[in-house]
Amino acid sequence: MKSLLKPVYVTQPFLPPLEEFLPYLEAIWERKILTNNGHYHQELERALCDYLGVKYISLFANGTLALVTALQALRISGEVITTPFSFVATTHALWWNNIKPVFVDIEPVTFNLDPAKIQAAITPKTTAILPVHIYGNPCNVGRIGEIAATNGLRVIYDACHAFGVGINGESVLNFGDLSVLSFHATKVYTTFEGGAIVCHDEGMKKRIDKLKNFGFAGETTVIAPGINAKMNEFQAALGLLQLKYIEKTIEKRKALTERYRCELHGIPGIAFMGDMPGVKHSYTHFPIFIDEKMYGKSRDMVYEELKNFNIFPRRYFYPLISHFPPYNELESAAPEKMPVAESAAEKVLCLPLYDGLESDEQDAVIHIIKQYAMRLK
Repeated sequence: MKSLLKPVYVTQPFLPPLEEFLPYLEAIWERKILTNNGHYHQELERALCDYLGVKYISLFANGTLALVTALQALRISGEVITTPFSFVATTHALWWNNIKPVFVDIEPVTFNLDPAKIQAAITPKTTAILPVHIYGNPCNVGRIGEIAATNGLRVIYDACHAFGVGINGESVLNFGDLSVLSFHATKVYTTFEGGAIVCHDEGMKKRIDKLKNFGFAGETTVIAPGINAKMNEFQAALGLLQLKYIEKTIEKRKALTERYRCELHGIPGIAFMGDMPGVKHSYTHFPIFIDEKMYGKSRDMVYEELKNFNIFPRRYFYPLISHFPPYNELESAAPEKMPVAESAAEKVLCLPLYDGLESDEQDAVIHIIKQYAMRLK
């Protein structure tokens, strides 16, 4: 098989037809309001509340600033229990707030924070739990909520993979105290960059809005040391247009996911995740987990082989956050305490998945994975 002519990356943003975006730009030029809660900003907040089925949403320049601000909004301090199996921004947000992350292991099926491990990690300094809906698969929100209520803890969900995800008809974003979204270019729904905090009452929405705008409560009144984290009008305009296409985008990703599952089923040493019962998925990633003993090649060998053909998957999430400084100095970061997470990080490989992935490109990915196991044995 020859190398593909153009590179195939793990993801690629969906962008609507440029001619459909031009009227939005013309309106921005006419109004000359580029930021500070402009027309499209307000319109997008209303539209997202309707689409996502949530009460209140506050838009941000990106998901990391949203997470940093969410921790500030709830006045979180001390220690926060979280997962090592995520993107580093999850834990960086804690560090920037002078909060100590406490890592616990993950579940072997969903790869989300394991509720069974949370209770033992709680100390008098613990103030919150920060789980992540990995790959858009919902955490055990019921059990995590029970643990938090029993111990007087807050719950902030990193829902950056979970746009449009629902559990038994209810948005996954309605669980916990706050949920944080990312609209980065790698996400199912993108506004170039961007993010949001979902909350459940008007008072919290007002506090978040002030914190993301330097802490201003009026022209001459500052209530807290806020930050500049506002979404601009260009991002918001694109977000409005993207909502017209989001269901079609998710359906295409679902079809690609189902084809991967069909074609890779039964290959020794290749495992992947199925849909969860009662869950509306958004198909943000397609991770496979490669068992070297059964497949005959390591995950990294497969990773390099695909790159030889101009295909660029990603090892989401490797290394674990707990391997990076300064987190690797923490007692909770010890590898022996997180065997499931350590194993997942060594086996995971996210294959290309996006709206514009062509059938021949997906065919190439599947063919290489099937054939590579049969060579060099």
